[in-house]
Amino acid sequence: MNPEIGMLYGGRYKLISRIAIGGMGEVWQAQDEVILRDVAIKILKQEFMGDPGFLERFRTEARHAAMVNHEGIANVYDYGEDSGTAYLVMELVPGDSLARILEKEQTLPGDKVLDIIAQTGRALFEAHEAGLVHRDIKPGNLLITPDGQVKITDFGIARVADQVGLTATGQVMGTVQYLSPEQATGKPASPATDIYSLGIVAYEALAGKRPFTGESQMAIAMAQINETPPALPTTIDPRIANLVMSCLAKKPNQRPESALALAKRAESMMTTAPINSAATQLLQQPTVSDRTAVIETATTTAPSPIQQPVVWPWIALIAVIAVTSLSIVIAIITTSMQPTPTETITVPGWTTASASASPTPSASPTSVQVLLSDIEGQNVVDVQTMLSTKGLTVLASPGELVPVDDPRVMQVYDANPLGNLMSGSTIEIFYYVADTSSETPSPTPSQ
Repeated sequence: MNPEIGMLYGGRYKLISRIAIGGMGEVWQAQDEVILRDVAIKILKQEFMGDPGFLERFRTEARHAAMVNHEGIANVYDYGEDSGTAYLVMELVPGDSLARILEKEQTLPGDKVLDIIAQTGRALFEAHEAGLVHRDIKPGNLLITPDGQVKITDFGIARVADQVGLTATGQVMGTVQYLSPEQATGKPASPATDIYSLGIVAYEALAGKRPFTGESQMAIAMAQINETPPALPTTIDPRIANLVMSCLAKKPNQRPESALALAKRAESMMTTAPINSAATQLLQQPTVSDRTAVIETATTTAPSPIQQPVVWPWIALIAVIAVTSLSIVIAIITTSMQPTPTETITVPGWTTASASASPTPSASPTSVQVLLSDIEGQNVVDVQTMLSTKGLTVLASPGELVPVDDPRVMQVYDANPLGNLMSGSTIEIFYYVADTSSETPSPTPSQ
C-alpha cells in the first residue's frame, strides 16, 4: 500500500504531507500522536522488503545513526516495520537542503562555505568517533536551517539507497559525483572518505559546478580515480581554495588528518577575515548598531563628553575632519613658538618633528618574520593558515613532483620572499605534489 495523507504508521505516526520522493522510498512530514510532535518519517518502498540482506542493513544503519548525538546531525527517534514496509522516524529539520540552495544561488560566498565545512566537519567527527562513516556526504544530505545551522541527514537509508553499480560482481556505496577514489575502486571507506566528499561539496558551492563530470557513472568514477580536479576560480580566496583542494587528494592519508582538524582550519580562516577600517565603516550604513560602533571608533582620537546613540555617517565624517583640522592648527601654532627654525610638520603621522630632537615615530605596519626553517616540511594548509593569521597574504603554488607514496606530498619546501615581511604583504609558498602519471588505478568491470 502506497503512503497517503492520514495513514498511521506504528500506531502513532500520522502522515501529514509528502516532503520528497526518492528511488528507494518517500519522506513525509508526520505527527507523533503520542507526544504531539512533528517528525520526518522515511518510508521504504515495499519491493525492497523482500531482500533480507537489504532489510537487515537498513535496521543496522538505523541503530548506528541513533547512536550519534550531535547538534549537527538530524536525530533518529524510532524505527519500525508496518504495513509491509519499514520506516525510520527522524527529527523534522526546517529549512532547505544545500542542494536546493545551490539550485537557486548557484554559488555561495567563501565565508559561508567555510561555515558549512566547519559545522559539517565537527558533526562528522562525532560520527567517526562513534565508528560510523557516512559514505554519502552530498548537498542533498546537508540540511540548512533558517538560522544557518547545518544538519547531516540520511545516515540510515542513504548509505544503502544510493548504491551505484559499477561492476556486475559488486556494488559501490555512495553517489558517484561525490565518490572518493577509494570507494570507486571498491576499497573500504574510512573517515577520510567523508572528508573527500565534503571537499567535493565545498568545491561545487564555490565554483557552481562539480569538479568531475562524465557521460556515464563509470566515466565519472574513473575521473575521480585518475584526474586532477580543475583549479577553482581565481576570484576565490587562495586560502579557501587550498583548503578545499587538500580534501580532494587522491590518497586518503594526504587529506586533512581528521574531520575535526578540517573544521578547525576552516574556523581559523573565518576568524582571520579582513576587518573594515574606521574610514570604510563611516561610509557604510547597514544597521543602527553598526553606525553606533562607527561613532565610537571615530571619536577615540578626541572623545566628546556628549555621547549620541545614533549619528548619521556624514555628520560623523564632518566631526572627524573638524577634529583633524584643529589638531593641525594647534600643531602649527606650537611649532611656531619653538626656538629652532628648522622644525617641520610630519604630515603622514600628523605629528610635529624637530631637527634638533628625535622625531616621534608614527604608526607603522607590523613586521612578520618568516624563516624557511619554520615552515619547511609542514603541511601546506597548516602553513597557509599560520601565515594568514599573522597578517600575510599567502599564495600556495604546486611545485616539485614526487611519487604518490612519498611522505613529502603536500609539504612546503620553499617560500619567497623570506625574512622580515610587512603585515599585508604577499608571500608565495611552494609544496611537493604527487606525481600520478605513473600510477593510474582503475576498477576492472566484469561482464
